[in-house]
Amino acid sequence: MSRSLPLVREDLSSTYERNLHRWLIVAPIVGITAGLGITVVATVLLRYIWPGVLALYLAHHWIIIPGLTIGGIVTGLLMQFGTPDPNLHSTEEVIEMYHENDGKIDLRSTPVKLIAAITTVGSGGSAALEGPAIYGGAAIGTWVWSRLSKISALGLTPRHRRILLLCGAAAGMSAVFRAPLTGIVFALEMPYKDDMAHEALVPSLIASVVSYMTLGVFFGSEPLFAFAASSSYTPKDLVWCALLGMVIGLIAMTFVITFRRLRRSIIQCPVPHWIKMGIGGLGTALCGLAFLHFYPGLLIPLGPNYEAVRLIIGQNHSTPELLFFTLMKLAATACTLGVGGVSAMFVPLFLSGGSLGAAFGQSVVHTQALGLYEAVGMTSFISAAYKAPLAAVVFMAETTGGHGFLIPALVGAAIAYVISGDASVSPAQHVHSRVE
Repeated sequence: MSRSLPLVREDLSSTYERNLHRWLIVAPIVGITAGLGITVVATVLLRYIWPGVLALYLAHHWIIIPGLTIGGIVTGLLMQFGTPDPNLHSTEEVIEMYHENDGKIDLRSTPVKLIAAITTVGSGGSAALEGPAIYGGAAIGTWVWSRLSKISALGLTPRHRRILLLCGAAAGMSAVFRAPLTGIVFALEMPYKDDMAHEALVPSLIASVVSYMTLGVFFGSEPLFAFAASSSYTPKDLVWCALLGMVIGLIAMTFVITFRRLRRSIIQCPVPHWIKMGIGGLGTALCGLAFLHFYPGLLIPLGPNYEAVRLIIGQNHSTPELLFFTLMKLAATACTLGVGGVSAMFVPLFLSGGSLGAAFGQSVVHTQALGLYEAVGMTSFISAAYKAPLAAVVFMAETTGGHGFLIPALVGAAIAYVISGDASVSPAQHVHSRVE
């Protein structure tokens, strides 16, 4: 037995070397392609479509209803007649294809789904760009495998297609949020509730960094959001952060259970998909109008909401306004994505957690240093709802510059993760069972 060990180690070492050389060629191709693709989508939405739509909605509130209703109908028609299954898209499709289909995505419907994501978010749907970014990046990973698998020297097998699926997803996430470490960690945490897809680590790392650098050429590398507050905290603050993690864990669990039940009932409802989407658009519009009726201003619970994150962490708002904003944001997200909107809810949940954290800090802790509690609220909600505690903390640090809040954010994220149990917004996530 002991004599065979050096041979085993030698075989494993040579296999790792061959894999490493392979990924040094393949992963940068995925990173560059995904970075360019996501740059196009982000440019179209964030520089041309959403700023004009947001200005129109804020100037003429009544346009919100026809704007979102029509946007929902258009999205529904695209998905109903342009894809084989209108209910399969975005992050859910990536996770399902990873587990069930050797990482093979139907590339024929990819352009339609990306256009549907643009109509979902661009019309004001309460969703974010990580949905099309992750899905688009994963589709690029699958496409690169289909081309390079014909080169025998690379030795790409169907198992490697699963790895490139996550590799592309990491590249997409990295580019759209200018957060390479978040892209890596989220892509690896995404398939499982309690583990990581370790085999995709090296290629995801390479592709994520390359994708980030590609988008940085066009958008720069500054964090999307930034805390203006001090990053200092005391041991007493850690106790409050733990309590905030418990509260948000319970709220996230309630939201996830409600959303999953709504999603199941909508899928089972025998109504054309475009009608469901039109009704969802109307519901989303009513959430936006309700908030603007009581709190008119620049803050609105619609669209990708990058500007709303900056308003929440950069300005002071009353506790009733923050709580009502959270309620309307979560309701709008359920109306948009629960009926089949094409995107995902990473930023909506991140924003809702930040709002709850700010409300908790000023009404329960009675502190003026709200940045700490906003950071903990953001990470706790993502950790509980997506079952991705590490990605949540890293995302907060990379996109807000709140590196000084890492320890309290980890405390809140860990407690929220435990309190929320197995509840996850993604039904396709598996519990990892590994035979050693």
